Amino acid sequence: MREYKVYRIENGTVIDHIPHWNSLKVLDLLGLRQSTDLVTLGIGLDSQHMGRKDLVKVENRELSQAELDKLALVAPQATINLIRNSVRVEKLKVRVPDRIEGLVRCPNTGCITRHEYVPTRFDTLSREPLQLRCYYCNVSFQGDEVELL
Repeated sequence: MREYKVYRIENGTVIDHIPHWNSLKVLDLLGLRQSTDLVTLGIGLDSQHMGRKDLVKVENRELSQAELDKLALVAPQATINLIRNSVRVEKLKVRVPDRIEGLVRCPNTGCITRHEYVPTRFDTLSREPLQLRCYYCNVSFQGDEVELL
């Protein structure tokens, strides 16, 4: 077993159990490429449950519920660890919400949301595997087709 040396954060968020190579999507999704805070990225770490996983640590930042909802779309198995004074004070799992509004683009090019200013809205049909249905055109699609706004 390899020993990992990762910078310890005093306050912030650790996002663990990200599917391998999805950490780059997480960076973009949370706007962390432009962050002035310390961001630590682990790619391809060993995982008993996932084989390989990614990890993102963000110093001095706690995620909002909207960010957790977005995160659930690209990393549905992710766990969130809130760190305060170098101690984990809370651990939670992300969960795809029953209804998703304004976060995802409908893949149907004929959908009204692609041609008029109408906020997108989807119902979650299945979490594992992820399957969503557009409220307006009733088109259903899988998680690998999700395009975030």
